[in-house]
Amino acid sequence: MSLCIKSRLNLSCLECTVLVTFVVLYLALTVGIGLYAARKVHNAKDYLVAGRSLPLYMNVATVFATWFGAETVLAVSATFAMSGLSGIPGDPFGASAALFLAALLFARLFYRLNLLTIGDFYKKRYGKGVEVLTSLAITLSYLGWTSAQMTALGLVIHVLSGGAIELNHAILGGGLLVMVYTMFGGMWSVAFTDLFQTVVIIIGLSLVAFLVGQMAGGVGPVIDHAVAAGKLQFFTADTDGAALWALAAGFLTVAFGSVPQQDVFQRMTSAKDEKTAVRGTVIGASVYLMFAAVPIFIAYSALVMDPNLSELFGSEDGRVVQRILPDLILNKMPLWAQIMFFGALLSAILSTASGTLLAPTATFTENVIKPFAPRMGDRQFLLMLRVVLVTFTLGALLFALNSRSTMYEMVQNAYKVTLVAAFVPLVAGAFWKRASTQGAFVSILFGLLFWIGAEMTAAEALVPPQLVGFAASVLGMLIGSLAPQLVKAGGHSIEDAIAAEAGRKH
Repeated sequence: MSLCIKSRLNLSCLECTVLVTFVVLYLALTVGIGLYAARKVHNAKDYLVAGRSLPLYMNVATVFATWFGAETVLAVSATFAMSGLSGIPGDPFGASAALFLAALLFARLFYRLNLLTIGDFYKKRYGKGVEVLTSLAITLSYLGWTSAQMTALGLVIHVLSGGAIELNHAILGGGLLVMVYTMFGGMWSVAFTDLFQTVVIIIGLSLVAFLVGQMAGGVGPVIDHAVAAGKLQFFTADTDGAALWALAAGFLTVAFGSVPQQDVFQRMTSAKDEKTAVRGTVIGASVYLMFAAVPIFIAYSALVMDPNLSELFGSEDGRVVQRILPDLILNKMPLWAQIMFFGALLSAILSTASGTLLAPTATFTENVIKPFAPRMGDRQFLLMLRVVLVTFTLGALLFALNSRSTMYEMVQNAYKVTLVAAFVPLVAGAFWKRASTQGAFVSILFGLLFWIGAEMTAAEALVPPQLVGFAASVLGMLIGSLAPQLVKAGGHSIEDAIAAEAGRKH
């Protein structure tokens, strides 16, 4: 591996050996921390929400790590370098908005309902049928996001090997690595590794940004270059109606579509109390919004330093553009900066990847399998969680190996499903007393049918397909809830559900 890196990149044998050794040791340390945390898992509650015992600092770290993953460091930064702010409305802006919405509108409610998964909300509010349908939609939405993390981890291994390890083989190896420690430790492993990795991310990327900024002539010249190139504008004189609709779709798909997600839910409700859940999520969202600018600055500085990197924008394989930062670091940075960057990058990938494996596992096992096996004991449930996690990992790897999209595109596509099928029933169920089981069914049906229909027949229309599906979902909830009720109500009002939970605790 070292010889291959040396021959392709500007590295000495010693530098190659040190860098690769560091990466191997770092991965081993992460797995070790994850397996150590597994000792705290005694039941399903420990596995899924860390026993609801995380203090504020750990909760902030887990929320920050929800979003600060491979797409932020590699894909969002590269997309900005290519298209400017108008190319990234979904992340970090929509992603941060989603966390603020989740914290301010749902954190206290979820905590008081004592839910194990977000699918449990749909069960309490609408009954088993809606629970299963929304949970299936939520589970499927994770294929794209999880695959993005697998792709990124594989890309790092591929680049560090100088191409000696083929990209698809690297994706397989990286995915299996994350699966191992997540499978045993669940949310406790996620929490412990997130805390460690958040520290590495902040220190590592800050130091690299300082160095790269100096090499590009300073922060001021880099920003001036971006302004002159129109990269810091959402809207220009040439922005037409289609561009405005595209911006709205990009923002709303993530801002609304990622609220009904299990990873946001489980990190938020792993806090020791509801006050910590709200504060931790708001702080985590704020830190994410601010710190997402760091990899964007690094990537654009790279483009200022080496305009030839823009040639990557023309590749037919969308994944190629994500090599801007790794190639810059390996070719132009000193060894210490390479170690800091790849430590931060691996931290970002691993912290998000573990959560995106656990989240769909929890939702599918608790809300799709368990309703049909009500007598399943806690030990059997834990075993089933681990079996489902392995199965989902294999599915995500298969998706990653066959996709040619950028990680940013993968994440955007993931949230279209939950935008049209899960967001409206969630909001209506929490804040509209007349929302009914029938309304939820019609909302899901309308949202999916209109979205899929628009994708198949008018994908390039002025209004993006996911917004058509979202509007249909809202209409379906209104029609289904206000029309004569032909479908038997399967759940309870929020007030009754909270009162029942309070009575159970006492």
